Amino acid sequence: MLGISGTATTLLLLILGATVRADEPTTEEQMAANLGMSKFLVHFSRFACPESPSTGDKAECVAYGYQPVTDAFAKNEFPPIWVPVAGVSNDTEGYQKFLSINGSVPNIAPKGVNGVPTPNLAYDAAKDPDCWWTNTQCVTPKHDGVKADIADVPEPKTLGYGFDDGPYCGHNEFYNFLTSKGQKATMFYIGSNVVDGPLQAQRAVKDGHELCVHTWAHPSMTALTNEQVFGELWYTIKAIKLVTGVTPTCWRPPRGDADDRVRFIAQSLGLDTIMWKYDSFDWEQGTNGVTPADVQNNYNKLINDAKSGVLNSRGAILLTHELSNYTMQTAVDNYPKLVEAFDYIVPVGVAYNKTNPYAETSVTQPSFAQFAAAHGGPPAPSGSASSSPKSASGSPPAPSASGVKLDNSNSTKANNHSGAVTVRLQLPATILAFVGLAMTFAV
Repeated sequence: MLGISGTATTLLLLILGATVRADEPTTEEQMAANLGMSKFLVHFSRFACPESPSTGDKAECVAYGYQPVTDAFAKNEFPPIWVPVAGVSNDTEGYQKFLSINGSVPNIAPKGVNGVPTPNLAYDAAKDPDCWWTNTQCVTPKHDGVKADIADVPEPKTLGYGFDDGPYCGHNEFYNFLTSKGQKATMFYIGSNVVDGPLQAQRAVKDGHELCVHTWAHPSMTALTNEQVFGELWYTIKAIKLVTGVTPTCWRPPRGDADDRVRFIAQSLGLDTIMWKYDSFDWEQGTNGVTPADVQNNYNKLINDAKSGVLNSRGAILLTHELSNYTMQTAVDNYPKLVEAFDYIVPVGVAYNKTNPYAETSVTQPSFAQFAAAHGGPPAPSGSASSSPKSASGSPPAPSASGVKLDNSNSTKANNHSGAVTVRLQLPATILAFVGLAMTFAV
């Protein structure tokens, strides 16, 4: 896998940034929009131009075949990976479902094109008519019939624990660590990663983690059409179901980019929207001037708030990532501090007594009372659901080298389904040209 250095990523941003007119006065709102665009491009570059896997990950990250996925792609049941979904008109079931809800979707215009936000977009942040999280961190919808986001947890001194952007091909040591601590988490999986790493996804279910949707190709969701928003969620749900046997009922928008239009489409697919109020910014380390010390300070803010009583009424959700060895190692390093600061660390669904995390009611997780009772809290009520989830068929990947310490290099997604080369060639020509020029200058 061809890697791309930080220099190349910076050059990519400079080239793309040059397309934005710099000769006009810049308002505070425009500055915020430009910063959002730069963060989007950095995040995009880490998926479109992943670095090579570290030495410890190479065995786990070798591409492999998985017949159900191979067969599904042969039948054109999924779109190209790592490209924003164009539509669902070729999927009879999906298209009929989309048509059944499209007439009820709030009338909100897309805030970009094909998953790329519009720079300097004029928006009335004071009125915030769309409840646009990216602009105002709004989590209480303005349109009738749209469910509110989950941004914290109702239980005091409790952490809703989860990780975005998985399954990462080299996550075995991290998952081994979580298992060794008896720790379950909410995993927000990208559909393209699921079909690339089906055995890794199966392990999450086997280990008892809660799976949620994190879109097919990680675009900015408000910058898509209604049908594209639907497709990003639809195909990720299908991929997780195909590989693990479970149908998720929760999701998280990449970079939190959601408005009432996007929320409504998600809830029409049975998905609760999960946000956060504390952000580690671990994914941003090494870019935009973000250092490991900055990331640690973000962890420390949460830990200190928990210790000082800020979270004594309601708990918190922290945004972290299963994106690289750096992000996973940082999670491992901070886990003892989180355990010390919080009374309970649970998947988000457990904090909300969501004992059936999937559409398949045969798979269960404990209520919060059950979890608390098992960890020294008050006893759970009688007749509560079982806490033992059933795993999907298929063997999980074999554990990697023993030990908890992870290789501390900043590697990202490395294994690819056999269609990956074709997919990368199907990226928009403009972006391909910029990426190609950036890689020319990579060191």
